[in-house]
Amino acid sequence: MNNRLFTTNSSNDDTHQKPIHPAVNVSFQREWFKELQQRIEHNGPWDQWSMFQLAMEAREATVIHSFDELLCLRSLPSIEPMPHQLETAKRVLNEMGGRAILADEVGLGKTIEAGLILKEYLLRGLVKKALILVPASLVLQWVRELNTKFGIAAVAQKKSHSWGNEIVVASIDTAKRDPHREVVLATDYDLIIIDEAHKLKNKKTTNYQFATQLSKKYCLLLTATPIQNNLEELFNLISLLKPGQLGAQGEFNSNYVADKRLPKNEEQLQHILSSIMIRNRRGDGGIHFTKRIVRNITLELSKEEQALYDAVTDFVQQQANQDGIDISSILSLVTLQREVCSSRDAVFLTLVNMFKKTAEDSPVRARVWELVEVIRAITSNTKAEKALEIINECEGKVILFTEYRATQEYLLQFFEKHNIPAVPYRGGMNRGKKDWMMDIFRGRARVLIATEAGGEGINLQFCNNMINFDLPWNPMRVEQRIGRVHRLGQTEDVNIFNLCTKNTIEEHILHLLHEKINLFELVIGELDHIIERLESKEGSIEQRLAKAILRSRSSQQLHEEIDHIGASITTYQEDKINN
Repeated sequence: MNNRLFTTNSSNDDTHQKPIHPAVNVSFQREWFKELQQRIEHNGPWDQWSMFQLAMEAREATVIHSFDELLCLRSLPSIEPMPHQLETAKRVLNEMGGRAILADEVGLGKTIEAGLILKEYLLRGLVKKALILVPASLVLQWVRELNTKFGIAAVAQKKSHSWGNEIVVASIDTAKRDPHREVVLATDYDLIIIDEAHKLKNKKTTNYQFATQLSKKYCLLLTATPIQNNLEELFNLISLLKPGQLGAQGEFNSNYVADKRLPKNEEQLQHILSSIMIRNRRGDGGIHFTKRIVRNITLELSKEEQALYDAVTDFVQQQANQDGIDISSILSLVTLQREVCSSRDAVFLTLVNMFKKTAEDSPVRARVWELVEVIRAITSNTKAEKALEIINECEGKVILFTEYRATQEYLLQFFEKHNIPAVPYRGGMNRGKKDWMMDIFRGRARVLIATEAGGEGINLQFCNNMINFDLPWNPMRVEQRIGRVHRLGQTEDVNIFNLCTKNTIEEHILHLLHEKINLFELVIGELDHIIERLESKEGSIEQRLAKAILRSRSSQQLHEEIDHIGASITTYQEDKINN
């Protein structure tokens, strides 16, 4: 009998093995050999017919003729996968040879799909050693889900000896550092899973270079945003997974890139991508979500807060009119206006840093100090008071998002004074502290105050109330925030409160997101295409908005500029209807 289960399918980076024979459950084989030994001891070696019958029974029980029948479904009592998740797992196993980009939109369960694939390979004996690389804040979340939902004995990497375990979850930043790097690169992994894989988009980074050196048979890349800035990022991801799939860089650019954000020969490119990338959308049939209930709340700034906003706006306009100012400086200036809309603490910190960096004889230094004096007159925060009112009216837990660390610190103190248990979540916290904050929020705290670090990866289905204290300018970041609570497994309708200050740039941003993009009512099936349209030739949304703000000399002019930016969305939607 031929015991060979694999053949080699050539690949540019390493040996890609693909099953050509019905897979055999290794644990079942062990049981068969144990029973065979018992029969021999009982009947004697002359009972060859009995041995033959037992061998046939074992073979018939373990032969699986294709991956259409998922063995793992028999041993998953804790979850019932959605149809799209099952279909994704089957496609990866049957059609893609275990190498794929799982690019479902936020909240559709990419982790479940990866878990199904891993479990299936483990049961069939095709994977024994697997490495799962994720952001540090998600390590324990992955370990919990694999242990509780899939019965997979995954461990979080803590010490050097942890790499010896069969299924290890670690951060890529840890894995690439000495002394871990040498151990990881010397290991032949059957399966590697990389979560938030869009962070590997730049092939010049050490993370990307490290990922290319990993020895792997199968590989899954998970990302809700396979393209963020340009098509080169997509080329890099696919080259990491299957080198040569899109040809060389020059060949790819010649065949498929009209502009760095604008593809050509789209049908041909889509055909190639369909063989390596799966993207399920919220608008697809059979995927049910609870409702989104959106409330846009416009607030009047206090007299003192409005005075600060007006003074900062004048300062920003003066600085922006200087010759030779670059886009990064423009964005920094506009950030001052956005910070005023958040908290006096946020803008104060930025102004102090600006004061320290400015020459002592510069007139700018004196102007900055004047703004600091205006801040001293502010004794309250209109947004914070409204957020407190919302939290007191909500049932259950609340996640609040702010753009700024200083605002986060202010809100922690503010809620503490009003007897609201709250915990922070932000970048810069180590893995252990982030996990600790999440456990406290899940158990005792009423409110989680998160900066943008809370917008990716974490699952908060136990919370159904969200406050956007500050609104990002990029709609995809808004959707990523919402995806933390409005995702598969959420049983309650999700309440989203958007706080917006009247007669500020926030009011215009909300106009763009809510009225032009229809972000909060839209099933976000086309959001990525909308972003591509907005950013096709004129730069990122942030850059376009910053330029519009600085060009405008009145609120009405700014309103018109925002309408102009959003005009391409209407054109896009009309094209979709006509086609």
